[in-house]
Amino acid sequence: MILTKFHRYKPTGIVLLFALILSLSTYAQRKKKNDEGTQASGVKLREAEFYFTEGEKFFILEDYAKAILYYQRTLELTPENGTVHYKIAEILARSSKQDDLLKASLSIEQALKLERKNKYFYLLAANIYSSLGRFDKAAQTYEALISEIKGTEEYLYELASIYQYANKPDEALKVYNRAESIMGVNEISSAQKQRILMDQGKTKEALAEGERLIEAYPGEERFVMGFAEVLSEKGMRNEAISYLEKFLQQNEDSPNAMMLLAGIYRDNNQEEKARPLLLKLFDNPDVEFSRKMLILGTYSAQISMNRSKKNADEDQEAFAFSLFNKLEQTNPTDANIHILGGDLYLSSERPREAQREYLQAIELGEVNYEVWENLLYIDMQLEQYDQAIVHADQALELYPNQRMIHYFSGYANLRKRHYKEAISSLEQAKKLSNSAPAFVSDLNALLGDAYNATKNYELSDKAYEEALAFNANNSVVLNQYSYFLALRKQNLEKAEKMSSTLVKNNPDNATFLDTYAWVLYMREKYKDARKAIERAVNSGNANATHLEHYGDILYKLGEVDNAVKQWERARGLNANSEILNKKIANRKIYE
Repeated sequence: MILTKFHRYKPTGIVLLFALILSLSTYAQRKKKNDEGTQASGVKLREAEFYFTEGEKFFILEDYAKAILYYQRTLELTPENGTVHYKIAEILARSSKQDDLLKASLSIEQALKLERKNKYFYLLAANIYSSLGRFDKAAQTYEALISEIKGTEEYLYELASIYQYANKPDEALKVYNRAESIMGVNEISSAQKQRILMDQGKTKEALAEGERLIEAYPGEERFVMGFAEVLSEKGMRNEAISYLEKFLQQNEDSPNAMMLLAGIYRDNNQEEKARPLLLKLFDNPDVEFSRKMLILGTYSAQISMNRSKKNADEDQEAFAFSLFNKLEQTNPTDANIHILGGDLYLSSERPREAQREYLQAIELGEVNYEVWENLLYIDMQLEQYDQAIVHADQALELYPNQRMIHYFSGYANLRKRHYKEAISSLEQAKKLSNSAPAFVSDLNALLGDAYNATKNYELSDKAYEEALAFNANNSVVLNQYSYFLALRKQNLEKAEKMSSTLVKNNPDNATFLDTYAWVLYMREKYKDARKAIERAVNSGNANATHLEHYGDILYKLGEVDNAVKQWERARGLNANSEILNKKIANRKIYE
């Protein structure tokens, strides 16, 4: 519900000081009649004026504690001065404490008892009552203001808003009608009446209100658009479309209405009707570049969603790129259009084109962090690890505390076997990820690999253990950890337990079955190892390593001819293995 804000009128200190002087003068006249001969009266009034002036000074300096002390001293001398009561209420009303607000309400009520013709008193009172949630009192205050002071009918809108806050829509409607009877049909009252009527389910009446406004201002684009937006929000898209189409027939060069209509067409699954309008808008140089970018952004999001659901719409993607090309042709040196192009290509699963656009954006100017992260993601996807290392270094100059950049750098260096650099980057990513335990677990998995490669087995095991502490069934960690323990011939019982869990969780994974078989081999459980490796070999996904391990196990079981046969099969997949050629030539294994 869109409501007008409550007014907080702050008269200047000069106005209030003048009001005080007038009131003090009146007070002095009364005192003179009662005690004309005494000089004490004049002294007292001058003292009150001094205290009020000091209070105003500290009020301007925002030292409200001192200001209120001086106002209270003024009040002790002139208790029937409404302005001073108002100032005290104004300070107390700044607080969010219930007690202060209640005190403020008492002060402003006293001010209004003393002076009924100051609109600022009413406005402050209404604000205080609203803050207290006493909307009935706030409404009464606005009614009193409009009744007491001529020319304050504009506050009917505030009164109507109060009724809306108080959940009294019928009262609000009456007040909006009162406002229109005085000030005529206007955008504020019409829009609010439409929303109230829609919320009440009075669709016909709401439509009639919208039509009244449009009829009163037939060429006013924003009124038609506002009405169409209300209709669309309420699910009445066909009606919204009808009004916009009618308006555009008479005002065909209205880009705002055209853009809104195109959006509603798309929301209403009428993409074919939206496209001619969008092409026209993109050809119009007067349409803001940012608005065209926004439209393309919605297409990028839609394409990404469709792709994630395996429901790619090639026709939609082609149209989106036609819009992008128009925008790129007219703004070739704008980095933002190339960022959007990168997003669009990435959404369309075209990583190489996305990479090109992101790199072009970087060349043209400073880009946001998300561009660097997307670029590094693409580098990883394309397995361009050398580029990823370079891009990560560039990104870290701008964003040194972004954990994902350190992660990408670490991963790329690990894949390139730059182990020291990988460890440095991954450890830094870990330091920056205390609030992301799942991500830290992934980092520990990579650190386990990196430390193992540098033969720092203590830190490698520690990293793997920390990863498993977060997720005991992490398949990658169970596989790597158990396999490396087997190669080192250390803690083989633990390795067997982990690899056994691994194949229970992944019974058809050839790599995991091979790991389990190799752990059993190292434990000299050759028959059990044979069962596991044959499951891997027969899975249809066997590689050279699996076949070589199969041969080694058969050799240990005394089946030398069969072992050589498997080694030869392995050589067919990996002809460059020196140790494999040696095994075949000499018909024995080398450990």
